[in-house]
Amino acid sequence: MRIGLVGKPNVGKSTSFSALTETPVEIANYPFTTIDPNVGVAWLPLRGPCACLELRERREQEGRMESKRERDPRKGSICIPNSGSCTDYNRLVPVTMIDVAGLVPGAHKGKGRGNQFLSDLARCDALIQVIDASGSTDIEGNPVGSGGSNPLEEYEFLTTELDAWISGILSNGWERGARRVQAEGDRGLNDFILDRLTGIGANERHISVGISSVSENNPDAGMPWTWTEKEITTLASAIRIQLFPIFVAANKADKASPDSWSELKKLISESGGIVVPTSAEAELALRRASSAGLIENTPGNFEFRITELGEINLSEKQRTALESISSSLGAWEGGGLLGLLGEVVFGILGRRVAYPVQDENHWTDGDGKILPDALLVPSGTTAKELAFLVHTDLGQGFIKAVDARSGRIIGSDYEILDNDVIRIHSKS
Repeated sequence: MRIGLVGKPNVGKSTSFSALTETPVEIANYPFTTIDPNVGVAWLPLRGPCACLELRERREQEGRMESKRERDPRKGSICIPNSGSCTDYNRLVPVTMIDVAGLVPGAHKGKGRGNQFLSDLARCDALIQVIDASGSTDIEGNPVGSGGSNPLEEYEFLTTELDAWISGILSNGWERGARRVQAEGDRGLNDFILDRLTGIGANERHISVGISSVSENNPDAGMPWTWTEKEITTLASAIRIQLFPIFVAANKADKASPDSWSELKKLISESGGIVVPTSAEAELALRRASSAGLIENTPGNFEFRITELGEINLSEKQRTALESISSSLGAWEGGGLLGLLGEVVFGILGRRVAYPVQDENHWTDGDGKILPDALLVPSGTTAKELAFLVHTDLGQGFIKAVDARSGRIIGSDYEILDNDVIRIHSKS
């Protein structure tokens, strides 16, 4: 899973990236601080408790495990994650984040970093657009103090650039595609568009939605070989909506009135999107204090407890600042950057968590690790597809799977449910 952080320059994308991934990157108050895309991992809390809670409770009831100790550093968690962590049954799973260089108007024509920016987004499952809610920068990311671009303008310029980029890919060779349509009919049109856009992740469903949109919005469009720029843009826009769903982080919200993004929130909400206010600088400060061991803070929760190390090292001024940050972030709806990411992954994209194991009785792998992997899978993923996600050999040699909770044998076409613990039997 890959989520792209996008937007004009100098709105706080790199700061947001660091707050989400705890990866140090260059952060500065001028456009194009980021040249090549930064890639990192955000550790996202699952929405429910880790399956190790259920396993622990079962073991305790059977007398095979003592109750958790009061001073247990993991607060009861017994899984051994290969990646991420689990404390107090709060399991963190990895989501790849791509922080790309700022996009400016005219990028599809080569302005700024041009099409390189757009190519960086090609394989993202969704985009989080970071906007400057404070209006302290103009549309090209230059600091202006106040009165710069507004959130709605920033959102619309991004969608316009993406539409123009896809439209340009389609237009280049449209005459050849039109001849193919005349010779092969509707199938030829589908195949031509798919050929042009498969490199940016388009599939048959995206193409079908795009063609239907042209018919609905331009009933007099005529045959595809007569389509003008208007029809091609309509096609491109419909495909873009399917291919790159966009969600918005209203950054620098601590320096802006909620009214500044209310119009954008209304527009995006009507299309099923999300706008979440945040301050990337504040979230990054909280994450850094937690990483340094000065506070104890659960990702996704802005409340914190000062640790023994923090009691020794934090000044009164620093404590007051951290408390102010916690209060400000906690007052906004949406849970900040991590809350937005969670809603995109679990809510909009509908990802489910599956725990593949090799021993359905003890919920362990071949080395005896308890629930070592928690995989985020798309809704509708089958048992056999899960096998391929674990390892190609498992998928190719798939025989059957077992629901570890019930012991029931399940077939290759069984659809994985959220929180499933699955044993895969394979020839390999």
